[in-house]
Amino acid sequence: MAAIPGLKRDLGPWEVTLSGVGIILGAGIYALIGEAAGLAGNALWLSFVLSAAIALCTGLSYAELSSIFPRAGAEYEYVHHTFGRRMAFVIGWLIIFAGVIGASTVALGFAGYAATLLPLPLFLWALLLIAGITILLLLGIRISAWFAILFTLIEIGGLIAVIVIGIPHLGEVDYLAMPLGFTGVLQAAALVFFAYIGFEDVVKLAEETRRPHVNIPRGLLIAMALSTVLYLLVAVAAVSVLPWETLAASPAPFAAIVETALGSAGAEAITLVALFATANTVLLMMLASSRITYGMASSRALPGFLARLDGRRGVPYLATLLVGILAAAVALAGDLVLVAQVTNFTLFLTFATINGAVILLRFREPGRERPFRIPGSLGRMPFFPLAGLISTFLLLWQLNLQVILIGIALTAVGAAIGWRGKGGPLPSSPQ
Repeated sequence: MAAIPGLKRDLGPWEVTLSGVGIILGAGIYALIGEAAGLAGNALWLSFVLSAAIALCTGLSYAELSSIFPRAGAEYEYVHHTFGRRMAFVIGWLIIFAGVIGASTVALGFAGYAATLLPLPLFLWALLLIAGITILLLLGIRISAWFAILFTLIEIGGLIAVIVIGIPHLGEVDYLAMPLGFTGVLQAAALVFFAYIGFEDVVKLAEETRRPHVNIPRGLLIAMALSTVLYLLVAVAAVSVLPWETLAASPAPFAAIVETALGSAGAEAITLVALFATANTVLLMMLASSRITYGMASSRALPGFLARLDGRRGVPYLATLLVGILAAAVALAGDLVLVAQVTNFTLFLTFATINGAVILLRFREPGRERPFRIPGSLGRMPFFPLAGLISTFLLLWQLNLQVILIGIALTAVGAAIGWRGKGGPLPSSPQ
């Protein structure tokens, strides 16, 4: 079988880091902070701390595995090497689903903001965004990354503006007030975990990054640290400026915060920032979904034609077009909170499997070279992956029954397809 030409290695360490920050910061913080405030009250910051701690444990597992298997197939590759092809297919299926549906839903969020500026039907705005993002992705990874970096800088500016607005109000409320007790804080943590989604997508850039065994783990962990600091400061600022009841009742909590301090002009400015934030999330979710689709196709878990590359730009154009078409197809309707929680279910299950893969490899292949190795072990048992495994199941238990049933159904469909499918051995991992 002829070797499949590789993706272009155009990304350096700071481009990987800023791309990671861009997708982590994305639409989650703009869309879900009000819903989370209604659950956690003034202790909203604590929900972000809990989510960050859980994300960090799993992020370390991704960092170790990405240094061992630096391939675009990411989760599919890791799980294939540890749990076998069928389990790998299920995980790959869930990751592709999470990216496509998440991108569609966030595109509708973009449409809601855009319609306040130019009143077009929401589905039309969403379709226009998805079409534009698909074209951008087809132009190549370097151009896509530069757009993502520009949008990320604008997003960061919006978050910093909220933080600055909150500084004069610091200390005016009880930051441990929990209207629903610690249970509400845990439920909010399960919800705002959606705001951390994206750290796992950094590893899908492995085949387009120079020295991926070094730059991918480093960029992933730095992006998580920067995003967590911003989230905590924003959470404290938000409940300092407005009562948590007001945040929970507002369809646009960030705009309400800024309008309180700067008037309607400030609210319009933050709306523009939200447009860039949501567009950036769609861009990076579709990028990640197209890359894992390409990776699975190149490993013969999906039809081989999806691994075809544009010879000049090194872009998996058929995988990218497929993701764009699927995202457009489901952008006609959506409930952001419901789909965020369904996406969280798929990722909690994936993260549990990834943490389990690190643990299993430590016992099965203790002598394997690990360019990045997670610190802290009890014998061969790594502490952080074990904590990540337990905590992801704890968050999954906080989701409501409807979300869990939908997630189980999606997993069952993937398992049925994977059981009937055929797959071959994985190609060697490029270094």
